[in-house]
Amino acid sequence: MALVQWNPFREMDELLNRFQRGGAVANRAGDAWAPAVDIAETPKEYTVKAELPGVKKEEVKVSVENGVLTISGERRSEHEEKDARVHRVERTYGAYSRSFSLPENVQQDAITAESNDGVLTVHLPKTEVKRSSTTQIKVQ
Repeated sequence: MALVQWNPFREMDELLNRFQRGGAVANRAGDAWAPAVDIAETPKEYTVKAELPGVKKEEVKVSVENGVLTISGERRSEHEEKDARVHRVERTYGAYSRSFSLPENVQQDAITAESNDGVLTVHLPKTEVKRSSTTQIKVQ
């Protein structure tokens, strides 16, 4: 058996990593949850993909305000049969919200979103960034 040097911060790192991934720590009843998100970039657009299993597209709200994209809604619990005994519940339910600051080169009036098989995909088309010109001011 090998001896491992104790590192008090390793346990905190593991706990934080599990919490950020939505692991067992964040799955207790009553705890908030947030959908996992992937963000990618191509030459033409950014895409944001959010995992929303069990959430109908009508129950998802996607908005942009002051350069911030927000995905929000609520995942409702399924109604269980009265005669069924529940042995374990690991899925989380309740309201969620994820917000992301948008880069300057996103064409905000052309953003689209679609939902397919429990994955929300938001398309953020790019546009040319208007760069301010530099003007030299003569000091008198």
